[in-house]
Amino acid sequence: MSVNKQEPSFMKKAAIQLAAGGSAGCIEVSIMHPLDLVKTRFQIQSNTTNLNSERVQYNGLRDCFVKMYRTEGIKSFWKGVLPPIMVETPKRAWKFFTFEQFQNMFLFGRDKPNALTYSLAGLGSGVTEAIIVNPFEVVKVKLQSNQSHQSVTPSTGSVARNNIFIDHISREESPIIKAYHCRGDGFQNRDKISIIKTDGIFGANGLLGKGITATMGRNGFFNMIYFGFYHSTKDLIPASTDPKIELAGKILLGFTAGTLGSCFNIPFDVAKSRIQGPQHPDVPVYRGTAKVILRVYKEEGFMALYKGLLPKVLRLGPGGAIMLIIYEKMSNYLYQKYP
Repeated sequence: MSVNKQEPSFMKKAAIQLAAGGSAGCIEVSIMHPLDLVKTRFQIQSNTTNLNSERVQYNGLRDCFVKMYRTEGIKSFWKGVLPPIMVETPKRAWKFFTFEQFQNMFLFGRDKPNALTYSLAGLGSGVTEAIIVNPFEVVKVKLQSNQSHQSVTPSTGSVARNNIFIDHISREESPIIKAYHCRGDGFQNRDKISIIKTDGIFGANGLLGKGITATMGRNGFFNMIYFGFYHSTKDLIPASTDPKIELAGKILLGFTAGTLGSCFNIPFDVAKSRIQGPQHPDVPVYRGTAKVILRVYKEEGFMALYKGLLPKVLRLGPGGAIMLIIYEKMSNYLYQKYP
């Protein structure tokens, strides 16, 4: 006698989606963070401002890794890792959970989702997750942009509390010392600087709102391409009885989806890094996503909008593959464990 398998309840589905997405995000960010840091260093690098001209400049991926290792130490590659560790688990969980829910909103009367459904659901999940992740991004970018040695880098807590950037330095100090402190190396010499003014929590320059529209654009468009492409094409790959071949196919598909998403959304990522990164305290030049994109294009050229693309692809391509595979494996395991 056949027994009908009971459909899991909504709460059980939600819990499994949250647990699987959180596990996938935590593992992915732990492995790929150094490439995210290098990407940020490239994106905030500009020769058009005095502040950036005083910073260490990088001429490529290898050059950045070598200079950071020599001047900042091996642990510097994980600068700013705590904020994404704290938020990536709920962020990834929210991404997959809301993606599943948004699919129901964009079926447009069909029984099954199509490419448009997947893309719009991805867009919705990315925009909403940006609201959650943006405060952590502000802190992460400030930690990643600090070029001081690992032994004197400010803690995540102090950056979060003070929203740290030097906003005032004694006028008696020379321009070289001023640039030295603005670069971030002066945190060890707190007696030489005024106590740092906070940007606050709310408002366009606060912890919650700084670069929020750029983060929405970055996450929204990435998820739109990422989920739209992956779920629209995964069924086109012939099934294989060999688990290694099946795994290789999923890795290649995840890498392709992540790479396409990275190429599409990187101008927003550059704008986000410029807005949230170090600026001159008296005359900030990067305000507003559209204005920043236009300014970078006019002053540095079209290709400047693609700064950091290589480490971004190297991180999000394999990272996307890792995340999707772990999510699917974890989901299957939890459904079997808790039928």
